Amino acid sequence: MIHIIFEIIRAVLGLISLVLIVYVVISWLYAFDVVSRRNQAVGSIWEFCRAVTDPLVRPLRRFIPPIAGVDLSVMILLLVVYLLQTDVSWWLERLLLGQGSFL
Repeated sequence: MIHIIFEIIRAVLGLISLVLIVYVVISWLYAFDVVSRRNQAVGSIWEFCRAVTDPLVRPLRRFIPPIAGVDLSVMILLLVVYLLQTDVSWWLERLLLGQGSFL
């Protein structure tokens, strides 16, 4: 049962990282005028990604200001999500293999 919970957590973290990467790519496409803001398909994907990522990134933006117009808070959040994914895997291995304390 605990294995399923850890796998669900890893899957959710993977989806969050995917949405963050799509958010960054679309923001770059908008910034360099590769894609028009009037494109409805890209606009709907952008709105979805923004709705998902803004609540996660907003607290980081308070502490990490943009540097030369580049928002580094998304990159920091990607790093945190990656570290959480690897830690969940590490905890799962320790728990299932019974190698003592996992905290």
